[in-house]
Amino acid sequence: MSVINTQIKPFKNMAFRQGKFIEVSDEQVKGKWAVFFFYPADFTFVCPTELGDVADQYAEFQKMGVDIYSVSTDTHFTHKAWHDASDTIRKIQYTMIGDPTGQLTRNFDCMRENEGLADRGTFIVDPQGVIQALEITAEGIGRNAADLLRKVKAAQYVASHPGEVCPAKWEEGAQTLKPSLDLVGKI
Repeated sequence: MSVINTQIKPFKNMAFRQGKFIEVSDEQVKGKWAVFFFYPADFTFVCPTELGDVADQYAEFQKMGVDIYSVSTDTHFTHKAWHDASDTIRKIQYTMIGDPTGQLTRNFDCMRENEGLADRGTFIVDPQGVIQALEITAEGIGRNAADLLRKVKAAQYVASHPGEVCPAKWEEGAQTLKPSLDLVGKI
């Protein structure tokens, strides 16, 4: 069953952010756009390239009012140790949520139960806490933060322009579509 257009489930997890341990809950997430960026594990190979790529785009996400939450089944202590040990991870300014019980990962339906690890899952959540987009890739396939940024812009555009939709490869400022009977078969 897809989690698209469903409300995020209640959660309360410890996280590491900018040198501090903090608690993050579903109630704190609501009210702003958010991206939950699940990945298998700290101290691995593809994961730091992805998290570093998101860190490089973080200022753009912030300008759009988007909070980023990376999540793995590691603890918040492990996130701090990874932050301290890796130049790539050290540049991260967003929240790194620890999910050692796997409950948050299960809430988003991206847990590899036989391994206790998250899939590479990306979820765009609107200010009401509703999941608007998701992407899940296999272990060896890294994601692209620039494309994630484009998808968030499209989700925000559609949310603020009822009756319009963004076609394939839509970029900010490009033409959108207004679905109607007259449009059927004309695209």
